Amino acid sequence: MSMSNDDILIRLRYALDIKNTDMVEIFKLGGIEVTKEEVLKMLTKSKNSYPNEADNDGDLAQNDDVVKCNNSMLESFLNGFIIFKRGKQDPKPGQPDRQAMPLKNNESMNNLILKKLKIALALTSEDMLDILEEAGVIITKGELSALLRKEGHKNYKECGDRYARNFLKGLAVKYRG
Repeated sequence: MSMSNDDILIRLRYALDIKNTDMVEIFKLGGIEVTKEEVLKMLTKSKNSYPNEADNDGDLAQNDDVVKCNNSMLESFLNGFIIFKRGKQDPKPGQPDRQAMPLKNNESMNNLILKKLKIALALTSEDMLDILEEAGVIITKGELSALLRKEGHKNYKECGDRYARNFLKGLAVKYRG
């Protein structure tokens, strides 16, 4: 089962112990204005995100209090997180102000998560391999490098949910002990 963007946000917030007020600030740095209430709604698991739970009493009441985090919101959050952790990067003199590259429809959100977190947390490839190992996933440096490549590169490999999920799990182990 693939992770939703809401799941990713929940796991990230937990793994890195990000406060709600910081979540609002990070979204803002990424160019999206959200209130603390909206952030809390994004971090609420919706009833239907776990379809096999024992809650099958037939009523299909939708949980109106859930705000869905779409791809561009998650990408803005990750961009904001980089600025939050590392500061805003000024364009070099004579270069135009670089806009964040929007996610192409078919580009894997999981690859993007790995890339952006690597930048935000100033992780080396070794650090990333250690984090994955914390979660019980052993991959080679070459495999990791393929996940971090730009889509369209001959060695690019799409990052599956298993890697992304375990990377977030490994981050929790690393940062929360």
